[in-house]
Amino acid sequence: MEECKPVLNTGLRGVVIAESRICEVDGANGRLIYRGYLVQDLAKNATFEEVTYLLLYEKLPDAAELEEFKRRLREQQGLPAEVMAAIKTMPKDSMPMDVLQSAVPMLAQHDEDVIKRDQSMDASLHMATKLIPKFSAVVAAWHRIRNGHEPVQPLPELDHAANFLYMLTGEVPDEETARFLDVALVCHAEHSFNASTFAAREVASTRAHMYASVASAVGSLSGDLHGGANARVMEMLFEIGSPDNVLGYVNQEFDAGRVIFGLGHAVYDTDDPRAPILVDMIKTMGDKTGESRWYEISTLLEKTGKKEFRRRKNKDIYVNVDFYSGSLYYSMGIPVDLFTPVFAVARISGWCAHIIEEQFAGAAPKPMLYRPESDYIGDYCGPDVCEWTPLDDR
Repeated sequence: MEECKPVLNTGLRGVVIAESRICEVDGANGRLIYRGYLVQDLAKNATFEEVTYLLLYEKLPDAAELEEFKRRLREQQGLPAEVMAAIKTMPKDSMPMDVLQSAVPMLAQHDEDVIKRDQSMDASLHMATKLIPKFSAVVAAWHRIRNGHEPVQPLPELDHAANFLYMLTGEVPDEETARFLDVALVCHAEHSFNASTFAAREVASTRAHMYASVASAVGSLSGDLHGGANARVMEMLFEIGSPDNVLGYVNQEFDAGRVIFGLGHAVYDTDDPRAPILVDMIKTMGDKTGESRWYEISTLLEKTGKKEFRRRKNKDIYVNVDFYSGSLYYSMGIPVDLFTPVFAVARISGWCAHIIEEQFAGAAPKPMLYRPESDYIGDYCGPDVCEWTPLDDR
């Protein structure tokens, strides 16, 4: 009888590992849903604070709940003096994602719920409302510190997105620009079991606290195959330089067997529903800053890349959110190496929601410890185990 071997699922593609009430990515139909709401409706009508509340508490807040939630977020936007001092000691050429990841466990040491080892759901929600605003504070503070400037304290009258831009640049953004960043944060707040979310849930399954789980997610997001795609898109736009160079660039890349960054997605079989939300904002920002070529190059590159791919492969390729988010951030004055940290500033809300869901099925902690298997292929000594060889005889 032939031995039955487990099926290898490289990258866990198509493997369902848990049930979730947080998010549905309907790749076949190009739909992204946060707790029952289409991302297009949330981007059009909600603020990042409302969406964060929805992800954490499973419902949209009423006016009083939203105001109280925003107050709690604003109260937690500052960083402990010891954490700020530690960040100032880091080499100025440190990668921003490494700085962010290193800041997370430092913040844990200043959280009373962690110190008390409180593993209740209420404590986890408290941790989430502390971490979410502190992410934007760390990213903005580091950017200023590495450029020789003092960090800027948040303004109580500004909302989350506007305060991030203010802490980053030292200037209060205009209302439209702040709203555009707010929409981008909404679009990046959650995306089901992507690599970083899976990392967070895997660590949470051990009953590690919120900060430990989030730190693992930041590490996962720092990889080029996950969080760095929008930065690669912007570097590609720099290389192209002009709409006149788009066709030549596309043919050059496809002839060499390379990809066009921002085209193609592991999940969607149609255009990413978040991408069209960003296009008009990029055009507006281009008109506002007098630098419209990024919009012109991007839209032509999408059209040309799709057409050439179809001609060569006889199948379609689709645009993802990274294709447009980078040029939107760049038009706001956000440096390219901060694109992935800004991704984290948005996704922290989704990570926290998933960590809470992983650890609390109902009112009591019920984590299922992740323990996958592997197919051992280390045939070092044939079908038998290796015999030990003393050190002097090797």
